[in-house]
Amino acid sequence: MRLQSRVIGGVLVATLLTQLSACGTLFYPDRRGQIEGKIDPVVTALNAIGILFYVLPGLIAFGVDFATGAIYLPDGQTAQVEPEQLQQTIGANGQVDPLKLKALIQAETGHDLPLDDLRLVQQHGSLQQLAAFGLQPAA
Repeated sequence: MRLQSRVIGGVLVATLLTQLSACGTLFYPDRRGQIEGKIDPVVTALNAIGILFYVLPGLIAFGVDFATGAIYLPDGQTAQVEPEQLQQTIGANGQVDPLKLKALIQAETGHDLPLDDLRLVQQHGSLQQLAAFGLQPAA
């Protein structure tokens, strides 16, 4: 019985220690030291999950991320691409040119995405989605 309580206590301590350290500080240590910017929605969501499971450690995670600046996106980066820039990726036939889209993503985020991967699933949008971005369908 004594071994079981020690194991449970050890698991509880390990769980609380992982929740006390903030997600942004762990995942993006290069972001530390920022004092302002756009908030990273991924880090915010991970910290919010910490609040759902453990209220106090989740709040501490938010506090640590804000204090260190790890919750902010790096300078000049955003979590979205402007519709005007997306419009440049549409070819003369009205279809999205994968090479232009790949170049845009590379220029905006610095990440090289494998858009030519055979496992990539493409989804087609609706006319309402195009209208929301101010784009005209071309067929």
